[in-house]
Parts: sequence; structure tokens; C-alpha cells
Amino acid sequence: MDSAEYERKIAARFATFDQDGSGFIDREDFSAAAKAVLAEFGTAARSEKGQAVFGGAEAFWQGMAGIADVDGDQRVSREEFITGAAKRLRDSPQRFAEIARPFLRAVIAVADEDGHGATPTAAARVLRVLGTAPELAEQVARGLDTDGDGRISEDEILAAFAGYCGVEAPDA
Repeated sequence: MDSAEYERKIAARFATFDQDGSGFIDREDFSAAAKAVLAEFGTAARSEKGQAVFGGAEAFWQGMAGIADVDGDQRVSREEFITGAAKRLRDSPQRFAEIARPFLRAVIAVADEDGHGATPTAAARVLRVLGTAPELAEQVARGLDTDGDGRISEDEILAAFAGYCGVEAPDA
């Protein structure tokens, strides 16, 4: 991978987390993601599932801030993301994905509309409300069901998240 492609991928990862487009990743971005998912599925914020999504979002934010917020200003700049989070993403995408586990688990529970696990259709809805283009969301969601059982498990979503996050540097 050349430097331009690496920068493009890192910029895309940063934009995924920077939900409001402010140029920084902060607690509000994670809260906005939680609110968007809950609204999409008509889940009350004060419900058990709603509280799990907000708790997972907060844990995810704390993990991100812990590895990337170098100056302690409670927000992660693009530069901090590249030098902190992107290095962790590159070095150990599975470990990085673990900080997202509580959020992803809670989102799967909200998207599980029939008690049998989240479907690719539900996953596409989640991806769309988190900012993925509709045509790409459908394609990605279908790919999440790696065992072909029509449901997306926590392990499948974690593996996909780690894969998405794992970006090799041009000099690697």
C-alpha cells in the first residue's frame, strides 16, 4: 500500500468516528452514535437495551481517549488519531476491537428484533445511521454473516471491526 492509500484509509477511519464532522473525535460523537442507533430501532434511551448502548458507547469513548488523547483535552484530533489510535489499529486490531465490544454487543442486542440475532438487514440499518452510504451498508452487512446462518454474531462483528480497523502502514 502506498502512502496516499494509507492516508485515505486512515482518514476514512477517522471520519467514521467523527460523527459530527467537527474534525475531532469526542464523547459526543459516541453519544450521537448511540442516539442514532436507538432512534433507528425505536428503543428508549432509559430502557435496559438503551442504557447498555450508552454504557457501551461511553466505554468505547474511554478506550479511544485512553490510547489517543495525548494532550488530555477530552477530544482526539486527526493527528492524535493517526499517531495513537492508528498505531494501535495497525499493531493489534483485535485488541483495539475489544474496546468496542460493549458497544457492539449492545448494538447487536438492539438490532436483534426477533430474539434470534441481528440480521444483515438490521446490520445495514445500523451502518446507515452511523454514516455508511446505503449501497455500501447493504454490501458490508451481507458480508458480516460469515457463517451464512442469516444472523450476525458478536464474534462475526468483532472480527469485521478488527479487519476494518487494521490498516497496514506503507512501510510495514
